[in-house]
Amino acid sequence: MRKFHQIQLLLSFVCGAGLPALAQESTDAPETDAGPPVLTVYTYDSFASDWGPGPKVEEAFEAVCECDLSFVSVDSSTGILSRVQLEGDTSPADVVLGLDNSQVVEALNTGLIAPHEVDVPALDLPGDWDDAHFLPFDFGFFAFIYDETRMQDPPDSFEALLQADDSMKIVIQDPRSSTPGLGLLLWVKALYNDQAGAAWKRLAPKILTVTKGWSEAYGMFLEEEADMVLSYTTSPAYHQVAENETKYRAAAFEEGHGMQVEVAGMLKNAPNPDLARRFLGFILTPAFQSLIPTGNWMYPVAFPEEGLPDAFNTLVRPSRALSINAQGVTDNRLDWIDEFNQALSQ
Repeated sequence: MRKFHQIQLLLSFVCGAGLPALAQESTDAPETDAGPPVLTVYTYDSFASDWGPGPKVEEAFEAVCECDLSFVSVDSSTGILSRVQLEGDTSPADVVLGLDNSQVVEALNTGLIAPHEVDVPALDLPGDWDDAHFLPFDFGFFAFIYDETRMQDPPDSFEALLQADDSMKIVIQDPRSSTPGLGLLLWVKALYNDQAGAAWKRLAPKILTVTKGWSEAYGMFLEEEADMVLSYTTSPAYHQVAENETKYRAAAFEEGHGMQVEVAGMLKNAPNPDLARRFLGFILTPAFQSLIPTGNWMYPVAFPEEGLPDAFNTLVRPSRALSINAQGVTDNRLDWIDEFNQALSQ
């Protein structure tokens, strides 16, 4: 998230508001004899930031947990996984929040993730979810965003994008450092399989640049340096709700769109395992899920009783949700990134 993204995901990051201070980082072990226990949650920076859902999640959970919820900001979901891998068994984190469905096997292979032991209710996901270690908390679909005042005839399929005139320029993100970038890599692989390299070569002349993260790419698009940018189908909802601006749209591709599911899990050596499991259960409650649509600008996995904001009714909803199983991603990701790099360097 993002996600995406995130991928990752809050468009206000680049909409003139500046950079609010990130949530205060705390990696100290919780004190047992002075004050309430501290639940440490690693997440990506936009979730924990002042403009993300983190502060309201913190307030809501602390109201029921008799604890101190401390978000530790990391630059991306890839960064979250790298950090816990580096820290290993000595990590002070209780919970990781913000990995996605493409990373769950790699994360599980670290041996650092414990079963969540949470009773999972029926979820509003485009497919079943059955995982003993990771709980989903939101989902979304990757898409190319355009400004309808500048582009009246956007491509209506991925093939149409590949066939578009090379004068059309898009901005995408690096799959090594960005969740949306990896999402696009998997989207192309799901559509073109062993012809993915040829697809990248056809797309390459239209790629203005490949940015490290989502915010740089989206900022270039907003500054009208590119015609389209890789983001999420939900990105236009931000502009509608926060800015009352309706000109930004997601191009609907008839073959379907890559899907991202963001997840949370607890570490085996969590200092507060019972509290960590309580938090994991909390993410599936209305108190958490109601903050997702206009906090993380994604779809909640358990729709709030009041429903989604009206802006979400105007969004592209893909006819097909495309994904590659996490084991396939773990086994082939580096080769697919090499394929991407080789195609774009020619």
